[in-house]
Amino acid sequence: MAAAAPPFPASAAAALLLLPLLLCLSGGCNAQTPVFACDASNATLAAYGFCNRSATAAARAADLVSRLTLAEKVGFLVDKQAALPRLGIPAYEWWSEALHGVSYVGPGTRFSPLVPGATSFPQPILTAASFNATLFRAIGEVVSNEARAMHNVGLAGLTFWSPNINIFRDPRWGRGQETPGEDPLLTSKYAVGYVTGLQDAGSGAGDSLKVAACCKHYTAYDVDNWKGVERYTFNAVVSQQDLDDTFQPPFKSCVVDGNVASVMCSYNQVNGTPTCADKDLLSGVIRGDWKLNGYISSDCDSVDVLYNNQHYTKTPEDAAAISIKAGLDLNCGNFLAQHTVAAVQAGKLSESDVDRAITNNFITLMRLGFFDGDPRELPFGSLGPSDVCTSSNQELAREAARQGIVLLKNNGALPLSTKSIKSMAVIGPNANASFTMIGNYEGNLLPNFLPFRASQCVHLRNRN
Repeated sequence: MAAAAPPFPASAAAALLLLPLLLCLSGGCNAQTPVFACDASNATLAAYGFCNRSATAAARAADLVSRLTLAEKVGFLVDKQAALPRLGIPAYEWWSEALHGVSYVGPGTRFSPLVPGATSFPQPILTAASFNATLFRAIGEVVSNEARAMHNVGLAGLTFWSPNINIFRDPRWGRGQETPGEDPLLTSKYAVGYVTGLQDAGSGAGDSLKVAACCKHYTAYDVDNWKGVERYTFNAVVSQQDLDDTFQPPFKSCVVDGNVASVMCSYNQVNGTPTCADKDLLSGVIRGDWKLNGYISSDCDSVDVLYNNQHYTKTPEDAAAISIKAGLDLNCGNFLAQHTVAAVQAGKLSESDVDRAITNNFITLMRLGFFDGDPRELPFGSLGPSDVCTSSNQELAREAARQGIVLLKNNGALPLSTKSIKSMAVIGPNANASFTMIGNYEGNLLPNFLPFRASQCVHLRNRN
């Protein structure tokens, strides 16, 4: 499909294409500093136990927790982690996205003239149609290379809340393109392949992570807004058999076979209990039965939703207490930062419950090397802007599109004969809308400026 012509003079388009180069030449492309803790040049920090790289992640996390006040601890329960200068810990944003490439969605990632765009692969529902588990992993490896490259110049975090492995049962659900589809087995294979590609730090890396993936949204979640039913108040009434046969297998595979670093609980209730407050689903299944090695995050503002929208608890302190005691470790949003101290003071929650939650978060960051000093001096430290949107990455995106295209055979009518058909027309509102065809959760510069977006690497990827 040909790219759409720019709706402005060619001279303007050329100027936009040259803008990143001009900014670089004028000094606007200077390398940015990544965020990290345990700066080796600071002797005081180097002496702390949590900065001791030879110790286990669990021991390091325990040392760090022991140095924190309760007020400081609750700051590590939310995605926008504030800086703690007295211990040399910088601010960190947990929320980054990589659904089919590093995305501008999520405050943990941004693009700049230094890295103006990232390789965008086909939406998962198309890639999954290839039924190629090797391809799923290969895409994950490329995305994590680009993520690490961006992290090394201060443009991305290390924790990516992808993939979306909800079962796509109803084609009216507007987010179905984000998922591998309706089949639990294929979705499970996709989850394991993509997660492994994202996280694998290579042989000899032990428990280290390249980046941390997150399987979402747990569980029985596929309603946004339909006939007065919305995701914030939806109660999924699910039989145990349907839960075990349909909705849970991808998440189980993600944790057990993919060793994913995180699972995100969803907004909805399951059989009357909000997933982010369901001890059986979180502590019982994810961490107990499946042995999650990582942290459990809420969808954004889920804890606030179970209190203010679902009215599941009488007080905000009750909502904070029930979610943390259920097994939640990280709250996307500010709710736990606002109400957890009061919950502890009221006796609804123990400080040891808070310790458990933030320990899981700290261990994840330690496995990523966040507490090991400058990432440019660690494995993957040589990755940089030149490793983003490479020709080989672009070709893999094209190959994924080729393999995912379906209906190649249909009673002999397809594929179309190149001998009898010399040209064809694609008609409709999206016939030449190459930007629209990129899909959501894409990754590029200036999301509200379409002409500039069209000049970026992301625009060249999808041809599905």
